[in-house]
Amino acid sequence: MTAEQRKQKILELIKEKDTVRVTNLSRIFGVSEVTIRTDLEDMEKKGLLSRIHGGAVSTYKPYYSMNLNQRLETNQRAKVEIAEKVASLIQPNDTIMLNSGTTTLLTFRKFPKEYNLSIITNSISIALEAAGNPNYDVVLVGGSVNTKYQFTYGNDATRQLRKYHADKLILSVDGIDLRAGFTTYYNREATIDAVMIEQSDCCIIAADKTKFNHKALVKITDFSVADYIVTNGQLTRELQEELQLQGVTVIN
Repeated sequence: MTAEQRKQKILELIKEKDTVRVTNLSRIFGVSEVTIRTDLEDMEKKGLLSRIHGGAVSTYKPYYSMNLNQRLETNQRAKVEIAEKVASLIQPNDTIMLNSGTTTLLTFRKFPKEYNLSIITNSISIALEAAGNPNYDVVLVGGSVNTKYQFTYGNDATRQLRKYHADKLILSVDGIDLRAGFTTYYNREATIDAVMIEQSDCCIIAADKTKFNHKALVKITDFSVADYIVTNGQLTRELQEELQLQGVTVIN
């Protein structure tokens, strides 16, 4: 079996099982784990799958079927690269809103620790980590709690958000599509995201390349609300032209 034939079989297994493990693939194909990891790395670069610790998942596996740790591991290298770029846009004394998501959590971790920042979020994970820095003034909006993905939502949360104004919003999305705009898998999160956009001067979309030309369950908003899209991949010419027409700056 050639390397390309093996990779095709790996894709078929991922489609069938959603998740594959390096140890199992090594046994199935009779090759070393190093060889399998090399295959997965090459396939990830081509956007065919997303690596997680010890294995891989489908690029298009809905996030609502993963737990939080799996989501953190998916495309982590790309997300960290994006996080560093987004963090470079932050200035001392900024008030920053962040929605829940692994990309926003990783972005928060790249914020300069010495900056005085006000942070407003519905992400329990971000709020807990931010509270450990005495330079940060942290607001976790209240409301109903999604314990699986650790975020707050609902009428109480949106009412509280409307009391605040932010210099910058860092928004994690699940899909960016020419016709659908920005989308998410979580209908409860979509309302929160829309209010955060209303309450912020600058909207920064943080999304890895797997989110492009992909539509998730619920529309958040159109492209026109974004000031920046920070990503790790090249956009199609059609999408690049539309974003430019809408006045969106792409950083990649």
